[in-house]
This record gives sequence, structure tokens and C-alpha cells, in this order.
Amino acid sequence: MTFMEILLNELNKQLSNLNKEFYERVMPPVDIYEDGNTLIVVADLPGFDKNKISVRITSDGVLHIEATRQIEMAGIKHLNQRPEKIRKDIKLPVRVPKDAEVQGKYENGVLTLNIPIEGVAKVKIE
Repeated sequence: MTFMEILLNELNKQLSNLNKEFYERVMPPVDIYEDGNTLIVVADLPGFDKNKISVRITSDGVLHIEATRQIEMAGIKHLNQRPEKIRKDIKLPVRVPKDAEVQGKYENGVLTLNIPIEGVAKVKIE
């Protein structure tokens, strides 16, 4: 191997590590929208076991999503970008009641949370 090939291989390894760190910081992609008196949060978490996903909402209205996994590769690693852990903190745009019953569902790599909104009442018009 030439010096230039060794240098390029090392550079590729370093870039791969930076990419992995980048994905760990920006993952998961999240959509948030209101549907009536419920805030819907949808987060893509493909490849994570639902037992390794932690979700909590703090009293100051911050949603914390964390997930971990172990990725094992046999042999020589050439590229390693998939995150082993993610953490996303999101300031919710609405207030959540203290005793709210938040429903969560994890299916096909997608986490969906249904969060009640404080002070919102549906008005029926006759």
C-alpha cells in the first residue's frame, strides 16, 4: 500500500466516525402536530428494540427520547455510520397536564406518542 492509500483509508475512517457522531446528534427525525386536543409526536427509530427506548416529559415541558442498541460487525469494518445511541430533547409547543396519560406505540421502527394538551377543550357546534 502506498502512503497516499494509507492516508486516504485513515481519512475515510475518521470521516465515518464523524458521520456516526453527526447521526447520533440529529437522530431521530421527528414530526409534531396537533390533532384536536392531542399533540402527536412521530419519531423514526429504525433498528432499535422497543425495550431500549426511553421517553419522558419533564415538568417544564421538554420531551426526552433516548434509545440504545449494540451493533456488532464481524470481520474488518469498512464503514460504521449507524448510531448506537440517540438522544433528542424537544421543547414541546404546548402545555401537558401533570397527570396526563401519554400513549406510546412503536411499530415498524416508528415511535408515535399521543400527548394530551392542557387547557384544550373540543367545542361541539350544533
